[in-house]
Amino acid sequence: MSEELRFDGRVAVITGAGSGLGREYALLFGARGAKVVVNDLGGSFQGEGASKRAADVVVDEIRAQGGTAVADYNSVVDGDKVIETAVKNFGRVDILVNNAGILRDRSIAKTTDQDWDLVHAVHLKGSFKCTQAAWPYMRKNNYGRIIMTASNSGIYGNFGQANYSAAKLGLVGLANSVAIEGEKNNIHCNVIIPTAASRMTEGILPDILFNELKPHLIAPVVVYLCHESCEDNGSYIESSAGWATKVHFVRGKGSVLRTSIDQKTVSPEYVKKVWSKVTDMTHAKHVDSISQASGYLIEVLENLKAGKSGGIEDTFQYSSKDLILYALGIGASVKNANDLKFLYENHAEFAAIPTFFVLPGLIVSMQTSLVADALPAGKAELTNILHGEQYLEICDDIPTSGTLTTSGKVFDVMDKGSGALVVVNTDSYDESGRLVVKNQSSVFVVGAGKFGGKKTPIAGVIPIMNAPKRKPDAVIHYKTSEDQAALYRLSGDSNPLHIDPDFAKLAGFKVPIIHGLCSFGFSARAVLARYANNNPLLFKAIKARFSAPVIPGQTLRIDMWKEGRRVFFTTTVVETGKEAVSGGYVDLKDSTAKL
Repeated sequence: MSEELRFDGRVAVITGAGSGLGREYALLFGARGAKVVVNDLGGSFQGEGASKRAADVVVDEIRAQGGTAVADYNSVVDGDKVIETAVKNFGRVDILVNNAGILRDRSIAKTTDQDWDLVHAVHLKGSFKCTQAAWPYMRKNNYGRIIMTASNSGIYGNFGQANYSAAKLGLVGLANSVAIEGEKNNIHCNVIIPTAASRMTEGILPDILFNELKPHLIAPVVVYLCHESCEDNGSYIESSAGWATKVHFVRGKGSVLRTSIDQKTVSPEYVKKVWSKVTDMTHAKHVDSISQASGYLIEVLENLKAGKSGGIEDTFQYSSKDLILYALGIGASVKNANDLKFLYENHAEFAAIPTFFVLPGLIVSMQTSLVADALPAGKAELTNILHGEQYLEICDDIPTSGTLTTSGKVFDVMDKGSGALVVVNTDSYDESGRLVVKNQSSVFVVGAGKFGGKKTPIAGVIPIMNAPKRKPDAVIHYKTSEDQAALYRLSGDSNPLHIDPDFAKLAGFKVPIIHGLCSFGFSARAVLARYANNNPLLFKAIKARFSAPVIPGQTLRIDMWKEGRRVFFTTTVVETGKEAVSGGYVDLKDSTAKL
């Protein structure tokens, strides 16, 4: 059995200890050896009247069980007098539980100044004054444990309790600052958020709940928080009915509202456009301090200055399951023993097929809002956007699971007459801030051309490369499945063009077609298999153009030419003789793999 937690030699001041939670705290502290100051004004729960009886009864109970206690009848607003009782009788104060409270429930329209002022005086000011009075004694002894009592009404709000809710959440803010200021002197401050049956909650809570919310079930939580072995400082602990949990505020990922550091204004219209990202809590995190919160904002500004966050930012979570699903989507099969490393998470060499990492960039670069904002005229919609070219570069080692943050912006726009060509650059960073993946996507927007724009790309748009004019050095054939597009789309490209017959016809195709990036993946698999011993660690970069559609079930022929560390390739549909992927190449880190 674990050693009993004792408070011998400690002095504990409990405010509002004449009944309910305060009484239970006082009794348990007394039973565990603490000298207890039982503070209670003795008034009603509405803050009216006064009586010494409430505190005296609890003092007698503590003494009857062999403990030491004295009564204090002062209002907590006179916090110095409350603490003076402890010092006068016991010479010190080690523990302060700010528990005193009253209720004056009114709707906002009916709340008077007195209702507001009295509730705040007892809950918020009283806790502050008692804490302030105890502070020099705790600091002198280099030890202190302080409890602030908040409420779910403060965390979530409650009808008819505007005064009480505001005071209770105010106590959370007070506790935050006390915890920070006290830490260097071993003074810890935590918040208890109790729900207990008491004279304050009788008639408010349903009977079935009221009867189970025994105050004595919460007391052990508060007592532990005040023990010297408890290292928590600045925690909010909710407890009721023999249950407890930690509560804390979280902040979402948010959205950058301007495209560069030079943009000095933000429009309400753009805020409306990205509001779903502003309010998205999918990737919310707890922020521990103002400095941490400010640090994130500084990072946003630095990224804007560096051009890393112009336009859109998104997060991409993936696991071994996602890597396996992608591998299946581009034709990897257990029939090929060399593919097992891509399909079995417990394989000794389990790894991602490198082209999996086009996906985080795709999520950003194919967003119609990003593309449309770059065009002087015309709309970018699913039915008129075609993926023209793709470049992928692996910049650093990437784990087989994790979260990548991808920032993307439009890099170039060209007028091709029949449409507009929009080039989007995306950079993906891991949790530690390492740049691990670079993508460049060229998106062709049908019907958005003839706006008088330039025809040629700027420097930095990565070109395709024509294959050498000789017979291929190697050829590999892959038969696609009738369900290839249906399977590949589960990796994240859910464009109905690849599954919905009616939508495909609307876009000008007789049947749904395979994703260009699916054919891209098949092509990369062929190069890895032939020239890299199927070792993804040898992969550096890939670039290709999507030239013609592929129908699920057709056969792909990948022709390859190796020159140094670069492998050129074209991918042709055997049934039609048309090049589906052209001008492609893969750059390897090592050219010594088998030829």
